[in-house]
Parts: sequence; C-alpha cells; structure tokens
Amino acid sequence: MKKKISIISFILTFVLLFTACGEVEDNLSIVPSPSGDVNVSTESKVEDEIESMDEVSSQNSVPTSTPVTSSKVESVVSTPKPAPTLQNVMVGPYEIYDANNTRGLNTTKSGYSFGVAKNGQPNITSVNNQTKFDSMQNVNALALDTKSTDKRMYLTFDCGYEYKNLTANILDTLKEKQVKAAFFLTGDYVKKNPTLVRRMIDEGHIVGNHSWGHKSFPTISRGKMAQEIWQLEDYIKKNFNYESKYFRFPSGEHSECSLELVTSMGYKSIFWSVAYADWDTAKQPTKESAVNTVTSRYHNGAVILLHAVSQANADGLVEMIDIANSQGYAFKTLDEYYN
Repeated sequence: MKKKISIISFILTFVLLFTACGEVEDNLSIVPSPSGDVNVSTESKVEDEIESMDEVSSQNSVPTSTPVTSSKVESVVSTPKPAPTLQNVMVGPYEIYDANNTRGLNTTKSGYSFGVAKNGQPNITSVNNQTKFDSMQNVNALALDTKSTDKRMYLTFDCGYEYKNLTANILDTLKEKQVKAAFFLTGDYVKKNPTLVRRMIDEGHIVGNHSWGHKSFPTISRGKMAQEIWQLEDYIKKNFNYESKYFRFPSGEHSECSLELVTSMGYKSIFWSVAYADWDTAKQPTKESAVNTVTSRYHNGAVILLHAVSQANADGLVEMIDIANSQGYAFKTLDEYYN
C-alpha cells in the first residue's frame, strides 16, 4: 500500500514540475503589455528597432553605429546628385551657351581703370589690363595695342545721347582731317539721331555697339546681356543695313562672365588707355585744358576715349589731331588693328 502511494506521489510531482516549466517557457515568448496588446519577443523587438534606425539614417544621411544587414546598406548610401545641366537659350539668332552660368564663371564686377600715361609711355595699369585680357580664355578684348611697332593710335567716341549737335561738329573735323574713328552708340541714340548715324556709316567710320539700355553688364544675367547687345544690333541692321562686331561695356564695368558672353557672340570688347572726365556737360573744362590733358597722355598703341557730348572735345579736336600728327602718330581704325 505504501509502495502505491509513493508511486502516485512521484507521478503527481512530475506532472506539477512539467506544468510549471511550460508556464515559464510561455512567459519568455509572450508578455502582456500594459495596454493589453501582445508584444513580440526581445529578439524581434531589437530587429524592429534596427530597422527603424536604418530608416531614420537613410532619411537624414547620418550613419548609425548599429549593425545593419546588406539589404539595409543600400538605404543608407545616398544617391549621388546628377551633374548640373547646361541650359542654352536663343536670343535673336544667337544660341547663348550656359545661360545660367552653371560653369561658375566669375561674375564679380570690375570697374575699369586705365592709369595716366606720361612721356609717351602707357601707364602700367593699361599694360596690365591688356595682359589680363590676353590671358583669359575665350575672351577677345582690346585696351592697348601692344603688338604694333609703328606709331599709331585709335580714336573712339561714346554716344549715349546727342547734345547741342556736337557730333556733327566732330564729324566735320574728322572729315576735314581725314581721320576715321569709332562711335559706340546706345539704343536711345540710334533711335533719336538716324541722320547722324547714317552720316557716320557713309563717311567710313565704325559704328560700335554700346548696348541698348546702357546697363551695368555684371549685374544682369547672361540672357539679358545678350538681349541688350542683340536689340541694338537688330535695330541697326534693319534701319541702316549695317553690322558691327565691336562692343564697349557701359561705364567699362565688366566681369569674366560678361567678357566671355560678349566674345561668344562674335564681338570684340573695346576698352581704352587714354581718357579724362569729359562726360559731364555742366562741368566742362576749357578747350586748352582738354587739349593739354589728352595730348599729354599720348602713347604708342593708345585707344583714346572721348565723349561726343563734350564741348571741349568738339572745340579742341583739330588741335588734338594736329599735335598727334606732329609727334609722328597716325590714327588707325579698329578694323586695321584686327585685320
């Protein structure tokens, strides 16, 4: 009897132990959450956290120290951005390359300083200007003729508007002295003075492009620069059947980007190495002062800039030309320089 009781006790003990182990095993795989939902095992929870961290890392492009599987690496590595697209735009017949300056050409505005020539020699500033232009890629610009060996100079005038019919007086003097010059004109000038423009062309002078609206080129887009040039070019072609390939920057203000743009349109940019403050009609020097100032700065290869609104220039032009001739200088045209 005692032996049977022992066997039954052993069996009951074994059943109780087996049941307890099953409850412990179940508690390792399923844990009731405070809300009553069921949470996954610790191993599954860690995998979800890694996946969540991978997603954040992929979004923010910040690497995490948590190990990731090979399938997750693809989401961490950011896709490289495509190279910027060069956009060309049409302005008249011109296809303007890289209209948005994606190449990053320098757009810093440079004012133009030419220095004061003395004793028949150009100022070092003018020499450096020409050296700079010659060293720039895809730029064709003239500030000083450093190539010609004969004694020569180039006479140019800027015409933004007409004042007291002085341009007609200047043309009379040039005809009398048989000197050819270049006149850089704006849109306002060509519209209001067709007779003078026609006379310049008919008498063998060069008509240059000074832009339609005389804007500072480094401050506007490449497309707008092209429009400023093309609008004047188109007007002169249609009204005077004339084509010019010489351009002068308004106020001489330029940049690498604007120089390259002008050259890309087939124009030569013309600066200067001799000039003086002659543009203010209310602050004109005497004729004698103007003549002395200009002629004291003569040098070989000089590009001379005078404004056609200056009474002193119109009155003193005969003497300026005579003194140049007496010193052995000949006035040449821009065509002669480039040809």
